[in-house]
Amino acid sequence: MAKSLYRNGSIYSAADPFATAMVVDGDTISWLGGEDAAERHVAAVDEVIDLKGGLVTPAFVESHTHLAALGRTLSGADLGAATSGSSLLSLVAEQAQKSTKLVLAQGWDNSAWANQELPAETDLTSAAGGRGYYLARRDVHSALVNRELLDLLDLGHLVSGIVTGADHDAVREALAGAQKAEQEYQRLALEHYASRGFASVVEMAAPHIEGREALEQLLSIDNPELPQVHAYWGELVSDPDIAQEIVASFPQGKLLGLGGDLRVDGSLGSHTAYLREEYSDLAGERGCLYLKREEIAAHLVACSSRGIQAAFHVIGDGALDEVLAGFDLAAEQIGVAKLQMCRHRLEHVEMVDDASRARLLKYAIMVSMQPVFDQAWGGSNGMYAQRLGERASSMNNLSAMLSAGVPLVLGSDAPVTEVDGWQVVRAGMNMANADARISARAAFLAQTRSTYRAMGEMNPFAGQLVIGAPATFAVWTASELAVQTPDVRISSWSTDARAGTPMLPVVDEEIPQCLRTVRAGVTLFNALEPAELA
Repeated sequence: MAKSLYRNGSIYSAADPFATAMVVDGDTISWLGGEDAAERHVAAVDEVIDLKGGLVTPAFVESHTHLAALGRTLSGADLGAATSGSSLLSLVAEQAQKSTKLVLAQGWDNSAWANQELPAETDLTSAAGGRGYYLARRDVHSALVNRELLDLLDLGHLVSGIVTGADHDAVREALAGAQKAEQEYQRLALEHYASRGFASVVEMAAPHIEGREALEQLLSIDNPELPQVHAYWGELVSDPDIAQEIVASFPQGKLLGLGGDLRVDGSLGSHTAYLREEYSDLAGERGCLYLKREEIAAHLVACSSRGIQAAFHVIGDGALDEVLAGFDLAAEQIGVAKLQMCRHRLEHVEMVDDASRARLLKYAIMVSMQPVFDQAWGGSNGMYAQRLGERASSMNNLSAMLSAGVPLVLGSDAPVTEVDGWQVVRAGMNMANADARISARAAFLAQTRSTYRAMGEMNPFAGQLVIGAPATFAVWTASELAVQTPDVRISSWSTDARAGTPMLPVVDEEIPQCLRTVRAGVTLFNALEPAELA
């Protein structure tokens, strides 16, 4: 590995907030400082990289992704551009031209369409060229399927149209068994993450999401020139020995725990998130509860008994009540301290009141959230308001989580939202509910330093740029840097050197572009022009 000097830029480091240069020696950061001192390092390094005003930060860590699905979306199987039933038909027809057997695509979301009516099955089948189709909604908790697909998968007993709940699971699992392994899509997704300044990702896998073979293929990718991969496996257990056997059956150190997308409920968009009260736009419906508190407690006890982190997908307030009741039952059996030690984790957790936040803190539960959900579906006219009415105004309260002391990490749930850490920062600063907003720094740390802590990383320097830290970082375009807060009563920027606070890009209008991503000294992505390499 070369010894490299990066200079003439800005280095995001709490150890030296005014550093403009950095030396990387192999896989480690060996020096930070200013330009005068940097000149003395030129003769001792193998290469000098002129940042030309660019910004160097710790690389992002994706806390919640689905790589194969993202790869398929990047390959063109994306229905997110549909704005009406007719445009959805056109996109399905385009996808059918690329397909020889089934038409598999995802991403439609009719909640913002002027006319939310979906095309008839006959029209969709015609657009698909008579083939079977599986067209997942953006949240991937429901899908459009036709009779041709169900018959092909030997699921003729299911009703075609929109499938949700157990029927959707059956279709997903059958597709996972019928398709080839997804490694080419996984690699494409990992390369995409590298191009967006990510050096690590956490895959959320489960029997109903791609399946075990796809996860095994993903974890077998051992390429230092791709982002590091960790994963959760969403399989329910009730026996400690079985829990230990499952974890041991995966490559050592790569499986973070049992859960992740182990669902307690579904999604708001598909009306399957489990609520305390009925949906505002679907009378009598409260959603789907996939796990009862007794099952949740048994899973927690089994995992905690072997020091394994458990994790659950939970969105609705009714589902969160059930999860916390499960924690109470587990605590009666093994005690609160045993649960706290394992840093159990919840994904999404969109509807949380003060009482529930206090219970999250009691059990030291880690929370993983996605601020861009609010950007996509929040606001007075958004999907959340359609589904929940006034209840939507208190959703996704990032500020309340941090203020309560609940450990928090942020991610994208790609391909549900796009891969862009700075978009997550922007969304966190601009939540529809002003009281839910957090600072740029808090949103950034929740995708860097905090995510390493959430993964149990033992190196205290991980996710930081300090001397002795791993050389894992990204280089960005950065036209303006500032110290940004979500509170308009506080100055949102500071150019006073005495402030001593490292500054981040202003993301109100322009999103920084990644120029280089480095993981442990190895370049994963490079867009620096040759002339910029001195």
